Amino acid sequence: MHNLTGAALAAGDADRSLRLDAGWVDYLLIGLYFAFVLGVGVLARRSVSSSIDFFLSGRALPAWVTGLAFVSANLGAVEIVGMSANGADIGLATMHYFWVGAVPAMLFLGVVMMPFYYGSKVRSVPEFMRRRFGTGAHLVNALSFAVAQLLIAGINLSLLAVVLEVLLGWSLYLSLVVAAAIVLTYTALGGLSAAIYNEVLQFFVIVAALVPLTLLALNSVGGWSGLKERVAESPGGSEQLSTWPGTALSGFDSPILSVVGIVLGLGFVLSFGYWTTNFVEVQRAMASSSMSAARRAPVIGAFPKMFIPFVVVVPGMIAAVSVSELVDLKAGEANGAEYDDAILYLMRDLLPDGMLGVAIAGLLASFMAGMAANISAFNTVFSYDLWQQYVVKDRPDGYYTRVGRWATVAATVAAIGTARLAASYDNIMDYLQTLFGFFNAPLFATFILGMFWKRMTPTAGWAGLVAGTASAIGVWVLSGDVTGTITLAGQGAAFVAAGVAFAVDIVVSVVVSLATRPRAESELRGLVWSLTPKEDFHDPEEATLPWWQRPTRLAAVGLVVVLALNVAFA
Repeated sequence: MHNLTGAALAAGDADRSLRLDAGWVDYLLIGLYFAFVLGVGVLARRSVSSSIDFFLSGRALPAWVTGLAFVSANLGAVEIVGMSANGADIGLATMHYFWVGAVPAMLFLGVVMMPFYYGSKVRSVPEFMRRRFGTGAHLVNALSFAVAQLLIAGINLSLLAVVLEVLLGWSLYLSLVVAAAIVLTYTALGGLSAAIYNEVLQFFVIVAALVPLTLLALNSVGGWSGLKERVAESPGGSEQLSTWPGTALSGFDSPILSVVGIVLGLGFVLSFGYWTTNFVEVQRAMASSSMSAARRAPVIGAFPKMFIPFVVVVPGMIAAVSVSELVDLKAGEANGAEYDDAILYLMRDLLPDGMLGVAIAGLLASFMAGMAANISAFNTVFSYDLWQQYVVKDRPDGYYTRVGRWATVAATVAAIGTARLAASYDNIMDYLQTLFGFFNAPLFATFILGMFWKRMTPTAGWAGLVAGTASAIGVWVLSGDVTGTITLAGQGAAFVAAGVAFAVDIVVSVVVSLATRPRAESELRGLVWSLTPKEDFHDPEEATLPWWQRPTRLAAVGLVVVLALNVAFA
């Protein structure tokens, strides 16, 4: 086993020492992993002959590849560190982030929205916004998305560097540069193909790291029954062993309000706002080889997404009742420990040589997958939606591929800066998630109304976005997180703010649309459901495919499974 070689610092100090004595076998495994990652980038470069190859993999990848990349791109720092921390803190209610806050929206994206994205041949989500609502809304969407990706890439890079510093003893600066250089190399060389194939590799590395850790951890507490007994006896009690009503997650005292808040706030507005309009995810599906494959990609990704919490949330719960530092923390002692370290503590206490190297590679893989996804989405939006649209138009295709590569370099350097910013704030993720919630909820309202209501006007698109965002900010200012005018804070306030933003956006968009002139119906084919012929939405070969390759039938199976999971752990 591996021993802690540095003492935990005082409570509240962000620099916690958790050295692991990695052996030569561990370093060899980590080195082999890095070599594979760089090799994928070199090989992928050979297939890049146009900007579409670089930014969208030539729209030629099979559904299983884009499906695994779809879920792996989201399997970053928040997923591994954040969800295991939530599991340690509040227990099974954390499952709602997956079974309510992700899977239904992923299925909806595949069945309903991917036909619009893929069928219209747009190269990005902001480009769809430009075609539907014009350049004003497009420019704001593209700029805000680009800035957000730099910030999130910095967070993934920061946590990646911290893992190298904490576990292996590397300096933070060296860790930042090494990690950034590896991601930059394979993303700049091979573009989206390199990012996607590495995300598939990283998915299996993450699973290979977390599954053995979870099994060893479960065995250490006497299996599932032993875990339930120890959790029931711990602070928080047996409420941590059920997902509903989830009051610890929502912040509502009323079970009824908690269920409504989780279903409508997290499960509808926040979840659909993120999964259906976030180009980081949608880009993976857009790289698929056909309409049917593009629709299947998020549906395929939904299946592993359902079961990831068993190797992320459950280990956090085990750590909270078996790791002495976290047991004391849960009992209310300020000992310098943090729930964010739940996975690291288990690695320290349970993993032998060799297996530790796989686990460290799994953590590195999760953070690198997240950062590479942010960088590849950024270079596409920057090159197509900003540089080509507003700065330099009508240049040869190879010019924009070079712009994309230089944008990758610039984004990686910027991520080093935002990583230092992220490292200086203990709660920057909370702030970022709140801010992104402000924009995702009204953006989803604008998208969904614009897709299904042909009367919605470009002016309404602008007005709805502004009004929805302003109302969400207003709720946040009034919440317990700021002024305390209303007592609700944390996730509960975020759920309410998202719901208000969505409703206000819809109302304002309808009112403004009725007072302004819509676009000609002939211009909206492929952008509005009722004006797009059904054949535009369907792959002609889909009828010949077996049922498990048909998006709607596969999504129906996924919906049944996720409902069963919700019932089984209620």
